Amino acid sequence: MNSSLLSADTIAAIATAQGRGAVAVLRFSGPGAADVLRRIAPALNDPQPRLQRLAAIRHPESGELLDRALVTWFPAPRSYTGEDTVEIATHGGVLTPQLVLDALFAAGARPAQPGEFTRRAYLNGRLDLLQAEAVADLIDGRSPALHRAAVHQMERGLSRRVSDLRDAVIGTEALIAYAIDFPEEDEPPVPPARIRASAQELIARLDALLRTAPEGELLRDGALTVLAGRPNAGKSSLFNALLGTERAIVTDIPGTTRDALESTLSIQGYPFRLVDTAGLRTTDDVVEGMGIEVARRYLSAADLVLVLAEAGRPLDDEETLFLATLPSGRTLLVRTKADRREDPATDHGDGIHVSASTGAGLPELREALLRTAFGALLAEPAEAPLVTRERHARALRTAREEIAGFVAALDDEVPMEFAATHLRAAAGALEDLVGVVSVDDVLDRVFGSFCVGK
Repeated sequence: MNSSLLSADTIAAIATAQGRGAVAVLRFSGPGAADVLRRIAPALNDPQPRLQRLAAIRHPESGELLDRALVTWFPAPRSYTGEDTVEIATHGGVLTPQLVLDALFAAGARPAQPGEFTRRAYLNGRLDLLQAEAVADLIDGRSPALHRAAVHQMERGLSRRVSDLRDAVIGTEALIAYAIDFPEEDEPPVPPARIRASAQELIARLDALLRTAPEGELLRDGALTVLAGRPNAGKSSLFNALLGTERAIVTDIPGTTRDALESTLSIQGYPFRLVDTAGLRTTDDVVEGMGIEVARRYLSAADLVLVLAEAGRPLDDEETLFLATLPSGRTLLVRTKADRREDPATDHGDGIHVSASTGAGLPELREALLRTAFGALLAEPAEAPLVTRERHARALRTAREEIAGFVAALDDEVPMEFAATHLRAAAGALEDLVGVVSVDDVLDRVFGSFCVGK
C-alpha cells in the first residue's frame, strides 16, 4: 500500500471483537467522515466534538432503521488518526454491527486494511513508530510485564530515550563542525579528546539500552523453559506442580512421556513457556525415540533448561556430561522428590531441592526461574524503557557499530570530516527506529500484523 494514498478516502471497520456481547464499536476516519455520518444519521445535523449523542442509524439507500446507537464525533486533528473520525457504539452481536458497517460502505467509506487506523495516526504525526508498535503490544500482549512495557512505550519512554540518543549524535557532529571551522588554529575550540569522549559516552548509553534486548524480546512469547533429565526423574510431576494443574501423565513407569507438552506460566507477571519432554536415554522403542528427538530439538532452542535429578543421590556420569554441554547462565539443576530421600541431612550435589507432592522448594524454584530468565529487567527501574523487538535491537546495534567505527577511525587518524560519516549513519539508524524516515515496506511489516479495526 502506498502511504501517499492513505488519506485520500474514508475507511471503516468494526473495532471490537466479533461475537455475542453488549456493545460493539465501529469507527470510520478520513476526509469524507462528516458526509458518511450525515448519510447514516440524518437527524444528527450538528454533532459536537467529543460529545456522545444517541442517534438513529439508517441505511443511506433504503432508509431502513438499523439501530439506535451512541455516536461520537472527533474532528481533525484531535482524533486518534489525526483525521475526521467517528465512533459508533451499537448493540453487540454478530448481525447488528455488520449491518451498520454495510451501511457505512454504502455511504461512501471503504473497508480498512489491518492496522490502517494506526498507520494513519503515524503518518499524521499522532504517534511515532515505536508508539504504534506499543499499540500492537497492548492488544496482543499476554503478560503483565509486556503490558507495563507497552504502556510506558505508549507514553514515549523508549521514544524519548532514542530521540535523546539521536540528539546526542547530532551534538557530536556539531562539535566536529566547530573543530573543522578552525583548521588553522593549533588548538581548535573543541579538543579532539572531547569529541572522542562524547562518542564513547554514546556507546555506553546504547550498550545500557541493548542490555535489555535479549530479555525484553522474551516478554512477547515467554521464556522457553525446557524440563530435561532421565526417565522417571519427576519432570511431569514438577511440570504439573508449577502449573498448578495436571497436564502431564504421571506414573512410576520410565518413559511415560512420549512427546513434548507445552503450557504457559506466569511468575510475578513475567511469561514462561514451560515444556515437559521425554526422558533422555538410549532406547530401542521407536515411539519413545521420536519423543527424545523432539526433546533435543526443544533443548537446542531453549532460553532456560531445568535439568532434573532425584535428590539423595550423586549425579551419574551421563548427567554430569549432559550438564557440561549446557550454558551455565541459562541452566538450573533441580533436585526432585526431595521428600523421599532417606537422609535429609545428606544432599548430593548442588541444585534447588523440590518436592512436587508437598510443594517444598517450589517458591525458591520460581524465584530462580525469574532471576535467571529476567534478571536484567528486574534490575531496571520500574519505568525504564525496554527493547522488546528485534527491529529495535537491530537499529540500536547498527547505531552502536557506526559510533564504534567513528572512534576507530579517530584512532587510525582518519580526518575527522571523513570519520563523521559514521555518525551520520548512526543518526540515520536511530531515525529509522522512531520512523522519522518512512519506508513503505517497513510500514507494511509493522502494521500488517494489526487487527482490522485498529
